[in-house]
Amino acid sequence: MQGQVQTTPEDGLTTRQRRNRPLVIVHTGDGKGKSTAAFGLALRGWNQGWSVGVFQFVKSAKWRIGEQTAVETLGELHRERGTGGPMEWHKMGAGWSWSRKEGSEADHADEAREGWAEIKRRIAAETHGLYVLDEFTYPMAWGWVDVDDVVESLRSRTGQQHVVITGRRCPAAILELADLVTEMTKVKHPFDAGQKGQRGIEW
Repeated sequence: MQGQVQTTPEDGLTTRQRRNRPLVIVHTGDGKGKSTAAFGLALRGWNQGWSVGVFQFVKSAKWRIGEQTAVETLGELHRERGTGGPMEWHKMGAGWSWSRKEGSEADHADEAREGWAEIKRRIAAETHGLYVLDEFTYPMAWGWVDVDDVVESLRSRTGQQHVVITGRRCPAAILELADLVTEMTKVKHPFDAGQKGQRGIEW
């Protein structure tokens, strides 16, 4: 579905050029669905034949969520049959999360910085058409990854590289840079009634 724009900026670009500008997209807020929306975009990118790289921060390396299995299966389908585009899943850190941390905070910070350094290398090499930086707001908010470095790296990226960032408390500088920002607002959640997460809904 193609929406109708309300204004036509005087930027010297053709309609086609403007339509195909690479985007920085942010899904933030306290509501559920931020990562789910980003993985939906990953599926669209795969269908378009893009190279998709998913980089998951914060969630425990011991968890295997459903989206990881789907991404890896689609990546294998591409390698075997050429269907869709290449897909990769990377967990940036060894078991650190808000619910169960292993190692020191310095270890977690180092792992987050190493993860971001790898993403920067890939952006410089134009490796992917779509980067999903899942839960990436947290290492920025905690000071583990330099926000100004992220802003500059995303602003100066070349080629046709879309970037999706998810997580609560997204830094203001990232929101300002972004082309598309959606804030998820919780109205009701099963957790409020004491219902724990369940298969197929939370993972």
